[in-house]
Amino acid sequence: MRTFWRGFAFPILTVGIAMLTSSCDVLSDDAKSSDKAAEARYLDGNDGKDWPGPGRTYGEQHYSPLTKLDAENVSRLGLAWSLDLPPGYSVTQPVAVDGKLYFTSGLGTVNAVDVRTGERMWTYDAEVWKGEQAKVRTAWGSRGVAWWSGNVFIGTLDGRLIAVDARTGKENWSVQTTEKGDGRFITGAPRAFDGKVIIGHGGADSAPVRAYVTAYDAATGKQLWRFFLVPGNPADGFEDAAMEMAAKTWHGEWWKYGGGGTAWNAMSYDPETRTVFLGTGNGAPWNHKVRSQGKGDNLFLSSIVALDADTGAYKWHYQTNPAESWDYNAAMDMEFADLEIDGKLRKVLLTAPKNGFFYIIDRTTGELISAEPYARVTWAKGIDLKTGRPIDVENNRYEDGKFFMAPSSVGAHSWLPMAYSPDAGLVYIPMIEMGAWMYDAFSSPEDWKRPDFHGLDGATAVELTPSEGTAALIAWDPLAQKEVWRKPAPTNVSGGVMATAGDLVFQGSVANRFNAYHAKTGKVLWSFDTKAPTIAPPISYEVDGRQYVTVLTGAGGSLVLQGESYSKSPIGYREQARRVLTFVLDGKDTLAETTPYKFEAVVDKAYVKKSDAEQRGFVVYSRTCIMCHGRDGNASGGSAPDLRASATILDREAFHSIVKGGALQQQGMPRFDDLTAAMTEDIRAYLRMIAHEAATKPEAR
Repeated sequence: MRTFWRGFAFPILTVGIAMLTSSCDVLSDDAKSSDKAAEARYLDGNDGKDWPGPGRTYGEQHYSPLTKLDAENVSRLGLAWSLDLPPGYSVTQPVAVDGKLYFTSGLGTVNAVDVRTGERMWTYDAEVWKGEQAKVRTAWGSRGVAWWSGNVFIGTLDGRLIAVDARTGKENWSVQTTEKGDGRFITGAPRAFDGKVIIGHGGADSAPVRAYVTAYDAATGKQLWRFFLVPGNPADGFEDAAMEMAAKTWHGEWWKYGGGGTAWNAMSYDPETRTVFLGTGNGAPWNHKVRSQGKGDNLFLSSIVALDADTGAYKWHYQTNPAESWDYNAAMDMEFADLEIDGKLRKVLLTAPKNGFFYIIDRTTGELISAEPYARVTWAKGIDLKTGRPIDVENNRYEDGKFFMAPSSVGAHSWLPMAYSPDAGLVYIPMIEMGAWMYDAFSSPEDWKRPDFHGLDGATAVELTPSEGTAALIAWDPLAQKEVWRKPAPTNVSGGVMATAGDLVFQGSVANRFNAYHAKTGKVLWSFDTKAPTIAPPISYEVDGRQYVTVLTGAGGSLVLQGESYSKSPIGYREQARRVLTFVLDGKDTLAETTPYKFEAVVDKAYVKKSDAEQRGFVVYSRTCIMCHGRDGNASGGSAPDLRASATILDREAFHSIVKGGALQQQGMPRFDDLTAAMTEDIRAYLRMIAHEAATKPEAR
């Protein structure tokens, strides 16, 4: 296997087929009343009948208080219905309100389904494939939606925030949250609260991006406030006192590099203190030596930032990784708990970010209460509770050559959420154990420049060790800061988690299983053959007095970069079953069998090796294609077809019409018209080479 690409990152690219809008309803007084009731349930989160936001409630616990399904009767859980989805991204979390299920598919299609029947009510196609191609090709689709007051909200890859009428599927409003050519795109789910909807963005791994989050009026789409997460050029002045403060932690001309800090996923809200909490991203570029002359903490990278929900004004922050240098971020879910600590009940925020430490933070003051490793950590000896700062290990910013970093840039915890059960008093973390060798990708920082075509920043070299990687679901006692039980995963992928008051914890698996564990012991109480990889976060809700559980199947995402170690066997893009599965006690439905994926490399009898072209093609491929099509063309995660098996690479005209001409845009393959014809042909040469190797040397696969 080839040694690695420089400057690699997550998340990234695309595949989806759009669907057409249908159906309509009249907005009645009863419907309006139902919306208000659902809003109230969203606010207090007590009855659990709905799951209207990504974490169910503002505190993002990924916990259902419903008890009709429990450890005693879960063995009777059966499939109520399933719904097939077209090829495309389906690692996304649904929401459920008043007996209706809402979720995304493909590049940016919102779907509404009647839970009672499993029938699709409407679809809304955001037509993302028509959008700015530089944004569309940076990621795969949407991780989820949010609901508020009769609207379903989705953020799109081309930077729009859209409100879709939950009854009719008609667009109520759409705002452009980013600017053309700015490198910003949206993959995360919006958050809605108190008549507002808040959205961030991604993009700092591949463009000079300065991060921000924006709040909009949920009814009209009017912008209410915007908060930048890293400072801009001091010569232009600062937006607020927080940016002036943050600028003192940066050095050189950081604004020319963007800075990073994108809040693309984690957001929580405390209605009691009217505080929004943001989990922010890594630096851009990753390498601190380039970004900030190797000096300063670089606020607010890799931080938890608390803002006034009404004004967007800064309240406090806690930085998990000062001088971030490893693609670490704090963009993993932040969950609320009320814990008795030293005899006093404290309102806390729990989070397990990429860096391998589990943090307990006072969500009123921002004080760090506790931090202990939940996974293997090589970059720090611990966290100093007096200062809140990590105790760095020598050379952890690869100042003196290669450093073995654990967790790797994949993280000890990815975006797929953990869950907190107040009943069991435990947190359930989808944990990853994997390391990476990291080192400078330049002879001196002054030599570095960002690639002049879409691609990763290239300032840091990363050599992942996926073959040594493992994963597990771990139950973590936050008060004792120790592991209570562990369930190893069959691969180095660990899916999203949900806990319930019925002493249950649900999680899917790449190995085609959806499992229910006893919350206190970890005993497997129920397991279902999903006939497809299942890593999306599940939800639970109540309709007509019955408790349901829903999860989407299908693989995809940045872990395709690991190659076939992503799964016990390769996962086909076309063959894998992308479905919505909904379960209920005594459900009797069954799943149709799926076609097993069998890799067959295309036979290229005319291939003649030209080492220069293949090498150039490898460089361009690793900066443009790898995030969907995978390492060595092997998209074992199923984000896109395995190009070693594609006859298209044999035909110059067909290949160029797809890559440069956009012939398959509507199917999710973006247009790369800024590549030259020579670059495109070099990519084809590289693909022909690896296809030839796979066809003639099976061991090379």
